[in-house]
Amino acid sequence: MADLYRKTLESERRKLWGECRLKGLKPDTPQRLRIAEIDRLLAEHQAKKPAKKAAASSDGKAGG
Repeated sequence: MADLYRKTLESERRKLWGECRLKGLKPDTPQRLRIAEIDRLLAEHQAKKPAKKAAASSDGKAGG
């Protein structure tokens, strides 16, 4: 199943990064701050993902 939350965040990040590169924006602009926030959200989301997979595999049937 597609991870729509991650895809949405990555899409927004690419859009903002392109805007920052095009305009030559400094690090303290709202766009750059949002990119940093998106990076943090993506890292948190990625950290949660393996925990869910481990829980799902332990609930599954034992092979044997």
